[in-house]
Amino acid sequence: MDDVLITNSLVKQYATVRAVDGVGFAIRRGEIFALLGPNGAGKTSTVRMLIGQTQPDAGEIRYLGAQGTSASVPPRELGYLPEERGLYLDQSVLRTLSYLGQLRGMAPKTAGEKAMAWLERLSLADRAKEKISALSKGNQQKVQLIAAVLHEPRFAILDEPFSGFDPINQELALNLIRELRDGGMTVLLSAHQMQLVERLADRILLLNQGRPVLSGTLAQLRRDAGLSQRLTLSFDRDADHDTLAAIPGVVAVERLNDRQAALLLKDDANLNQVLSALGGGAMLSNVQSDAVGLHEIYLRAVGPGA
Repeated sequence: MDDVLITNSLVKQYATVRAVDGVGFAIRRGEIFALLGPNGAGKTSTVRMLIGQTQPDAGEIRYLGAQGTSASVPPRELGYLPEERGLYLDQSVLRTLSYLGQLRGMAPKTAGEKAMAWLERLSLADRAKEKISALSKGNQQKVQLIAAVLHEPRFAILDEPFSGFDPINQELALNLIRELRDGGMTVLLSAHQMQLVERLADRILLLNQGRPVLSGTLAQLRRDAGLSQRLTLSFDRDADHDTLAAIPGVVAVERLNDRQAALLLKDDANLNQVLSALGGGAMLSNVQSDAVGLHEIYLRAVGPGA
């Protein structure tokens, strides 16, 4: 799989704040690449440079597109779902989508037909002639998602695509993004729903305070973060959480309630030794072992005290 976008040592300074400080990564053609981090980590500043809205103060961006190499993603090859709403609220759904498609180079008839097909797919066909202002937040998000991919871009940037969605529509959006990737579209994804990102992303870059913290596949992030397993424990009486934290190999203890706790284990922790140490305290009634998820990695990498 070859690279479609390469960045090297990107820097972006705003007055006294260095929003992006030496960020470099490569996105492969036809993958879902997740750009994650807390508020103020530099995600938005990075995206603005990628689409040419701002220019880096230092560093390099190379987009390898259909028309050759450029310093940002060209508008005709870009699908962009911003975190903020960017719709014409006093216009109808279909008219808005058709207009936005035409701005991306689609013929009027084609834009209207494809917009209607998308609305049918996302259960909005009966709302096509209604004003966008009449839609719920979740349905407005559907319209904005359609607008980002209607013209079948080569490269899509989806910023908080699950915003406003209930669990059913989160699954709908998740499957849609997978289908876009499987159809050859490259997707740069930014979202705060770690469980959904974990299910979607081929590779992940975690930023904090403008700098890269961790990058790679989920397995690589686990290894680099030094975490392996999450043990969920149930006891037949109140557990001593301080004692649990002192067990060799335990990185952190999450108190679920008086009789339940979750242990995060180091990558080199010996599970048998951990379970043996547990045998000396309150009696275990249940143990569940899972691989450490992206949520725990994220908190350990960028949370307080990281």
